[in-house]
Amino acid sequence: MTTTEDELVFLPLGGVGEIGMNAALYGFGPEKRRKWIMVDCGMGFAGEEAMPGIDVMFPDLSFIEERRQDLLGIFITHAHEDHIGAISELWPKLKVPVYATRFAKNLLEARRLGEPGAPKVDLRQIVPGKRLTVGPFEIEFVPVSHSIPESNAVAIRTAHGLVVHTGDWKIDPTPVVGDVTSEESFRALGDEGILALVCDSTNVVREGRSPSEAQVSETLARLIAAAPQRVAVTTFASNVARIRAVAEAAKACGREVIAVGRAMDRVIEVARECGYLDGLPEFRSADSYSQLPRNKVVALLTGSQGEPRAAMARVSRKDHPAVSLAAGDKVIFSSRAIPGNERDVGAIINDLIEMGVEVITDRTELVHVSGHPRRDEMADFYAWTRPQTAIPVHGEALHLDEHARFARAQGVGNVVKARNGSVIRLAPGLPEVVDHVKAGRLFRDGVVLIDEKDRAIPERRKLMQAGLVSVAIAIDETGEVLGEPAIDIIGLPNRGRSGGAMIDIVVDTVSRTLSGLGKGKRRDSEAVEKAVDRAVRSAVNEQWGKKPACHVQVVEV
Repeated sequence: MTTTEDELVFLPLGGVGEIGMNAALYGFGPEKRRKWIMVDCGMGFAGEEAMPGIDVMFPDLSFIEERRQDLLGIFITHAHEDHIGAISELWPKLKVPVYATRFAKNLLEARRLGEPGAPKVDLRQIVPGKRLTVGPFEIEFVPVSHSIPESNAVAIRTAHGLVVHTGDWKIDPTPVVGDVTSEESFRALGDEGILALVCDSTNVVREGRSPSEAQVSETLARLIAAAPQRVAVTTFASNVARIRAVAEAAKACGREVIAVGRAMDRVIEVARECGYLDGLPEFRSADSYSQLPRNKVVALLTGSQGEPRAAMARVSRKDHPAVSLAAGDKVIFSSRAIPGNERDVGAIINDLIEMGVEVITDRTELVHVSGHPRRDEMADFYAWTRPQTAIPVHGEALHLDEHARFARAQGVGNVVKARNGSVIRLAPGLPEVVDHVKAGRLFRDGVVLIDEKDRAIPERRKLMQAGLVSVAIAIDETGEVLGEPAIDIIGLPNRGRSGGAMIDIVVDTVSRTLSGLGKGKRRDSEAVEKAVDRAVRSAVNEQWGKKPACHVQVVEV
C-alpha cells in the first residue's frame, strides 16, 4: 500500500558519464525509510599514464553502504566485468543477496569468488521471465542479445509504475549463442506502460545496425579454412559466441582448438557446464600446442586488449612458455580496441608483423561486431517500448548527450540527463533530478582500496613526470653539519643542459645552501629542509626545465 510520501527514485553511482563501473540504485518509499535495490556492480580499467600503479577502479558505494540495512539485493544483468567485477571487492560492505542467471552466477564463482580469500557471497539464481518480489519491487529479467550469454534487461514494477533498465543489448536475429532481443517481449512491456526507460547509450553515435554474430562466424570460417599454417584468434574471453564460431570453423577444416589463458579456460568451463559448447570436441591445453602440425592448429588466446601479462602479448614478445608463432602463421584480432588500449594493441600487432605473421583486424575483415545497438536498432526499441521518460546511461558525456537528442526525436516526451550521484525522482510527478549525493571512484592499489582524494596517485604522477631527489642531512645541536649529505636522484637525466652531471649539480646546490645558512638557522631542521628543497628544485629546473619532487630529511644528532 502506497502513501503520499512514497517516491520511486533512480540513483546511478557508476556507469553514467563513463564506460564501465556500472552500479545503479532504485529506491521506493519515503526518503527516510526508503528501500533500495542495486542493478549491477562493475569495475573499470585504469590507464597507466593517468593512474600509475592502478589496474582497476570501482564505484564509490558509500551512499548505499550507509543504508545497507535498507538494500534488498543486487541484480546482475550479465557477466561482463564492467557489470560484475566489483562484487568480490565491495560485497563485504553490503552483504545482501546477489541475483544472477546461471551463466553469470557460475562465472562469478569461477572467476572472482574462486580466488583465495574471496568472500562467500550470497548468490541466488534467477530465471528470466519469472517475476520475483523483493520488498516493494517486483523484478523480471527480460532476455536480450549481447556479446555474452544470458544478458537481460530488468523490468522493475512498483506501485508507481514500470521501469525498464536495459543493461547492454543489441538486436541480433542470429546471435550464434544466447538469446535474441524479442520484439514481442518489449512490445508487451510497452503496452503495459513504461514509466521510464533507462537505456544503453554506447553506440548511439553510429548510424545503421550492428552486423550479426552469424556474419562474423562466416568470416572466421573462411579465414581459418584458407590459412596455410597456424591460426591464432584473440578475442574477449567472455564472448562465447565467438569461441563457438572459432571451434566450429576449426572442426570444419580438421583443426584442433588450443585454449590459451586462464580467463579463456574459466569461460570455456562455464560455457560447457551451461551447454553453450555442446556438440564440439574438447579443447586442448597449451601444452599440446607444439605436438600438433602447424596446419592443424587454431589457438584461442586471451589478450585482445593488449594486456601485457595476457597470452597474446607474451606470444608477440616471444616469451610464452608453450606458444610461439612464425612467418606464415595468421593472427586474427576478433575484437576492437577499447579506447585507451589502442597503443598497446598496436605494439603487439607491430611485433607480430615483424615476425612475418599475417595479422587480420576488423579494419579489413568482418571479424568483430559490437554488442551494443546502433541508431536504427535503438529506433526500433523505442518504437516497441514507447516510454514516457528516457534516461540515457552507459556512456560518456558525448554518448549521453546524443542519446538525449535521439530519444526526443523518437517522440519521448521527457528526457532526464543523469550523472553519477544524481537522484532522479521518477514518480510521483514529472521525472526530474531532485538531489545529488556522493559518487566517485575507488582504486585498487596493490591489495588495498584508496579513494580519489588519496595523495598516492598525484604524487606518482609527479614522480612519473619529473623524478625524485632525495637528500638526507645530519646536523648536531650546535648547527654543525656532520659528514657529507646522502643524496640520490631517481628519474632525472644524467646530465643537464650545461653538460654537467646532474648528481654533481644537486650535490653542489645542497653544499652551497647549507654553507649559506648560519649555524643558528641550521638548528631549525624545518627551515633547513625548506631551504634545501627550494634550492634543489630551482637548480634542477634551470638545468632540465622540470622541477622534480624533492624529499629532504634533516636528522638531529
